[in-house]
Amino acid sequence: MTAELTQTLRSDARDNRDRILSAARAVFAADGLDVPMREIARRAGVGPATLYRRFPTKQALVTEAFRERMYACHAVIESGLAEPDPWRGLCLVIEKVCELHARDWGFAAGFAAAFPQAAALAEARARAVAALATLTERAAGTGRLRADFVLDDLILMLAAHAGLHPASPDARLAASRRFATLAIRSFEQRPA
Repeated sequence: MTAELTQTLRSDARDNRDRILSAARAVFAADGLDVPMREIARRAGVGPATLYRRFPTKQALVTEAFRERMYACHAVIESGLAEPDPWRGLCLVIEKVCELHARDWGFAAGFAAAFPQAAALAEARARAVAALATLTERAAGTGRLRADFVLDDLILMLAAHAGLHPASPDARLAASRRFATLAIRSFEQRPA
């Protein structure tokens, strides 16, 4: 009987955790990271105590909620590095990362260091920046990337992208695609 009850509690705890993460991802994606923890608990259908038992800080919740998104971001960068034409690889990364951010504004804020003290996000961000540096060096070698380009230009572009706030998800995605196109054009070496 005790083993059966323990298994039920573990399953229930796992279900609560999954509901919390699902609600957090949805709320962060739509409204960013400023949503109160109580609102996330309410949307998950759990009490605040359950939320805090699973995720004692908002940092812990953000880190876990964005773990999959960080993997997706790394996969995008890795696909850019695998592209035979480094310039095309860089363009693809800009387009896809902007799309990821447009679909999830909370992730954009988390990636841009809203929680810099969250070690897992900081490590993942550092790996992403290092991979981007490698990709931009390769793209510069093609002669297609502006000679005065520095990695901070790409970081600045992503920060500016986070400022897009069209009303609907479709408008947000359309604005993001246009923004990515303009950024790519601004990074491209033009003949004199």
